[in-house]
Amino acid sequence: MQSALDKGNTANPAKTPAPSTAPAEGGVSPLNAPDRKYSLERTRNIGIAAHIDAGKTTTTERILFYTGLIHKMGDVDDGNTVTDWMEQERERGITITSAAITCYWTQKQEGLNKLMGGIPHRVNIIDTPGHVDFTAEVERSMRVLDGAVAVFCGVAGVQPQSETVWRQATKYHVPRIAFVNKMDRTGANFENAVQEMRKKLGAYAYPVVLPIGKEDYLRGVIDVIDQKAIVYDDKDAAGMKYEITEIPDDLKERAKTALAELISAVADKDDEIAELVIEDKPIAPLVLKAAIRRLTCKIEFVPVLCGSAFKKKGVQPLVDAVIDYLPSPLDVPSATGQDPADANAVVEVKSTDMGKFCCLAFKLWSDPFVGKLIFFRVYRGTLNKGDTIYNPRTRKRERVSRVLMIQADKRIEVEKTFAGDIAAFVGLKNIITGDTLCDEDDAVLLEPPTFPDPVISMAIEPKTRFDRDKMSVGLQRLAEEDPTFRCFTNEETGQLIIAGMGELHLEIIRDRLFREFKVEANAGAPQIAYRETITKAAEGEGKFIRQSGGRGQYGHACIKIEPNERGKGITVENKVVGGTIPKEYIPAVIDGVHEAITTGNLAGFPMVDVKVQITDGSFHEVDSNELAFKMAGIFALKDAVKKAGAILLEPIMKVEVSTPDEYQGDLLGDLNRRRGKVSGIEAKNQATVLNSDVPLAELFGYATVIRSLSKGRAAYSMTPSHFEQVPNSILEKILELNKPKAART
Repeated sequence: MQSALDKGNTANPAKTPAPSTAPAEGGVSPLNAPDRKYSLERTRNIGIAAHIDAGKTTTTERILFYTGLIHKMGDVDDGNTVTDWMEQERERGITITSAAITCYWTQKQEGLNKLMGGIPHRVNIIDTPGHVDFTAEVERSMRVLDGAVAVFCGVAGVQPQSETVWRQATKYHVPRIAFVNKMDRTGANFENAVQEMRKKLGAYAYPVVLPIGKEDYLRGVIDVIDQKAIVYDDKDAAGMKYEITEIPDDLKERAKTALAELISAVADKDDEIAELVIEDKPIAPLVLKAAIRRLTCKIEFVPVLCGSAFKKKGVQPLVDAVIDYLPSPLDVPSATGQDPADANAVVEVKSTDMGKFCCLAFKLWSDPFVGKLIFFRVYRGTLNKGDTIYNPRTRKRERVSRVLMIQADKRIEVEKTFAGDIAAFVGLKNIITGDTLCDEDDAVLLEPPTFPDPVISMAIEPKTRFDRDKMSVGLQRLAEEDPTFRCFTNEETGQLIIAGMGELHLEIIRDRLFREFKVEANAGAPQIAYRETITKAAEGEGKFIRQSGGRGQYGHACIKIEPNERGKGITVENKVVGGTIPKEYIPAVIDGVHEAITTGNLAGFPMVDVKVQITDGSFHEVDSNELAFKMAGIFALKDAVKKAGAILLEPIMKVEVSTPDEYQGDLLGDLNRRRGKVSGIEAKNQATVLNSDVPLAELFGYATVIRSLSKGRAAYSMTPSHFEQVPNSILEKILELNKPKAART
């Protein structure tokens, strides 16, 4: 292994693999349209994702500056960053909605061997929120991205929302690189952060960059592969001046060890590098980088970089790594979808400008100036302004009048879009998040993103009669934009209920109603979105018989229910034999079962994880109809649930509290009072980290309490974990509060 390093950076150029079949800039390959400026091979669609306050937006801002898109860097604290453009984002210093922006990067040679050096690349970036309440923004962004940069805090390492966004990236098979940020902060520890990635995330993560110094003495970074140091000039406030030089003597051994570990790790996964190691041949930087790229694109390797976005150190190597290691649309497997005419037929959608147009609408947004924007990612073909597109879900065609490229809050009208582009339609109707829009001659249904159900709700009402109509319009538009936001009317109380992912989520909804739609509203106390399920198998029977002179109604259904595996949802099967229920009435019984499931039996909450089998029934040749069998299905399910040991489930949050040692006892006691189950206590960077599972119902107002108990020195974060049975000690109170009015009087 050592000899491979000592023999220098020479290798047979013929053995150096090209990352993709890229034509020279401006050239034409069979996959690219002749009028395309940046080829598919030179396109990157990436997301910046992390736990809240890890520095995503600051990192994005620095990238935009160094790529020349902006000429003055903003800061989150000053409320003047490009991608945090909403008033609420700038006031709170957090990202609420994902922002898309496009920049361009040409790698500089300057003595460093760059895999993709010397050719301009187009980089489409989506800056995503880190707060758990806005996890839907991360979810839908991951669905359309080819790669991601996971940002970690050098002090806190892997945090709860870090795990969530990592799982989301894994779910959609998104390759990623890691950037350990805030290496200038007191307590920053690069090695610990890498170890946590391996331990908590299961990532095959190895550094390609090392820090030079840390905390106040962070001077730059070491390029592990090229064995060079990048040292920044502290007198240059913009971070533009840096020197590529020899590694300082006290870090040379560490850099050599890191390179040996990197080569060994890559050799374990890549046959070409393994062959060079076995044959004791030298490994050139380009050969090693190409191997890392191959493994990263296959989601088998995570290159780790570091720096300080705030102090403007280590950002340029990060952008180089985006180009070097993250895939173009051609380096990831082709998208697949369903044939609208045959749900079992899988259709491949290959990334090329030459095929029939196909895109996925992943986000809707109400713009005060241009109206409803529909963000889309093009997977195949090109689209010209004025073309007609087809929606397989609605089976309707619509003409495209305007197409915009999005630069955060700025809109640039374009005449044409190409495969791999992220852009927005204006003015299209009847589009929802997850719709496929394509050429009617080659229709396909791409897989839409999936979203979690709301966990919190509250009643809301307009302050005046004048606000009522405006509130209705506003809520409808907000529900179209945000798949995790719901609004509905409680049939028992007549109240309008809004539901979302957390207190902050609903607070932002109310604020947007006021600012964007000029609606003032009163809100009730937040309520928990409980779920109901069963604990044992049971049978039920439902009969619906009405006879009031003339033709009557008759429906009779028997069902069997049993608990489904946790997380499997609802399954309804038809097991009727012998025609006891005619085939044409089976769908009506299924509809009735589903309707009854949405309101449960205990307190009117939706049921989850139940398996239903329709087993028997009877019919009347004259009086039977669909309505009668639907009612029979409702009655049968309610009858079965009464015998099936129904229980109530509540959402449990994974809570991580970081506190100075002296407040540990008080905070542990408070978590116990909140029915929390402490799963671990660990020391990390002069602080104690408490990990626990706490019912969401006990966490209202927790931010104020934790500040009070720790004199403002403790911090916490939480992410949804799972559902658990509500203890009997508080079940009766919940049932009493949620009984219909008639039952309480």
